[in-house]
Amino acid sequence: MSVLEWMPFSVLLPLIAAPVCALLPGRWLPWSLTLLSVAASAVITAFVLPAALDEPLRYAFGNWPPPIGIEYRVDAVNALLALLIAWMGIIILPFAKLTVDREVPQRQGPFYALFLLAMAGLMGIVLTGDAFNVFVFLEISSLSTYALIAHGRKRAALLSSFRYLIMGTLGATFYLIGIGLLYIMTGTLNMVDLADRIPEVAETNAVRAAFAFIVIGIGLKLALFPLHRWLPGAYTNAPSAVTIFLAATATKVAVYVLLRMVFTVFGLEFALGMPYREVFFVLGTLGILFASVSAIDQPNVKRMLAYSSVAQIGYIALAISLVSVDGVAAGLVHIFNHALMKGALFMAAAAIIYRLGADRIEDLAGLARSMPWTMLAFVLAGLSMIGVPLTAGFISKWALIAASINQGNWIAVVVVLVGSLLALLYIGRVAEAAYLKPAPERKTPVREAPLALLAPMYVLIAANFWFGIDTRLTLDIATRGAELLVGGAP
Repeated sequence: MSVLEWMPFSVLLPLIAAPVCALLPGRWLPWSLTLLSVAASAVITAFVLPAALDEPLRYAFGNWPPPIGIEYRVDAVNALLALLIAWMGIIILPFAKLTVDREVPQRQGPFYALFLLAMAGLMGIVLTGDAFNVFVFLEISSLSTYALIAHGRKRAALLSSFRYLIMGTLGATFYLIGIGLLYIMTGTLNMVDLADRIPEVAETNAVRAAFAFIVIGIGLKLALFPLHRWLPGAYTNAPSAVTIFLAATATKVAVYVLLRMVFTVFGLEFALGMPYREVFFVLGTLGILFASVSAIDQPNVKRMLAYSSVAQIGYIALAISLVSVDGVAAGLVHIFNHALMKGALFMAAAAIIYRLGADRIEDLAGLARSMPWTMLAFVLAGLSMIGVPLTAGFISKWALIAASINQGNWIAVVVVLVGSLLALLYIGRVAEAAYLKPAPERKTPVREAPLALLAPMYVLIAANFWFGIDTRLTLDIATRGAELLVGGAP
C-alpha cells in the first residue's frame, strides 16, 4: 500500500478502536489499545508529511470523485497539523496513565473511548477536503470533548462542560448555516470546487453572510476574544490529561479551519474585501492584552495557564490579520510551538496536582525544594512562553515581529513585546512562590513527581529547545504552507 492509501487510516484507526475500547474492562487494556491506535496514526502522519510537501495528496473515498464523493486533501499545512495532533497524543498518553488512574478511577474504557473519538475528530477535520465533512468531524470531536471535561472530579466540571456545550453548539450552528448558504449558491461542498465557484457569486449578500457566519462560528470554537468565556472553566476543571490534550491540539485545529476556509475556500481577494484584517487585528490585540492581564490575577495555576492560552490565540489572530506570507507563517509556527510550550506547562501543573492535591499559587510556596524537576520544567517551558532566545516561543514571536516590521505595523510589534512582559509577570508569580518563598510545614511531605510524569514532560521541554534552534520542521514548512494559503500576497 502507498502512503496515499494508508492516509485515511490515521482517522479510521482511532475511530474503529473507540467502541472496542469502551467495552474493555479494567485500566490497562483500554489505555493500551488507545496508545496502540494513536501510535499507528502517528506513524502514518510521519510518512504523510514529507509526501505532501511536493504536491497535495488527494484520496477519494470509494473512488467516488468530488463533488459526489468525499476526499481527503493534504498539503503542507494540514500535514503539519496532523503530525502535531498524533504525536502530541503519543506524548500525552504515557503521562495520562497515572493521572487518569487517580482522577477517573472508574470506567476507564469509556473515558479512553471518548479520547479516541476526540482525536479521530481532530484528525478528520484537518485531513478532509469537504466543508460539510469538517462539520461532521467537528461534532464528533466536540461531543466527545464535552463528555471528557465532565469527567473532572470537581462539581464545577459539569457546569464547565455545559457552558462549553452551549458555546460549541452555537459555533457549530453558525458554521453549518454558513456552509449551507455556500451550498445553495454554488451547489458543492468540496473545498477546491468551492474555491473555483465562489468568485462567480462573490458579490452576493448570501456569500458575504456565509463568510460572516463561518468566521463567527469558528471564532467561538477557537476561543477568540471576546468569545473565549468557555475556555478558562473547561481547562481548569477538566481532568489533567484532557486539559493537556485540548490545550495542545483543539483550538489549533479550529485556527486551521479558519485559515482553510478564509484563504483556500473564499480566497485572498474576497477576504480583503471584507473587514477581515481590521477585525482580527483588533480582537487579536485585545485578546493578548486582556487575557495576559487576567492571567496575572488568577489564584491557581491551571486557570492562569488557561487565560494564557486565550492570549496565545490572540498572537495567532494578530499574525493572520497581517495577510502576508510572513504573517500567516508566523501564525502557523506559533500553533505548533504553543502546543509544545503549553503542553509542558499543563503537564507541570498536573504533576503538582498529582503530588500536592492543589494548584493554588499560594500553596506552591517553597515547592521547588521538594519537587525540583517539576518546577524546573515549569520555568523552562515558561521561558519559551515568554519568548526567550533559543526556545520555540522565541522563534514564533520573532517571526511575528519580523512580519509586522515588514508591513510597518509598529503597533503589532509593541503589542507582542508588551504581551511577552505580561507573560514574564504571570510565569514569574509561580517561580517566585516555588523558589523564593519559605515552605510551610506540611502534615505529609511532598515528593517529586514520578518518572512516568517527568519523562513526557521533559520530552516536550527538549522539543521546546530543539525547535528553538532547528526551525526546518516548523518555520520552513509553515512558510511553505503560508505560500499555499495566501498565494500572491506579499
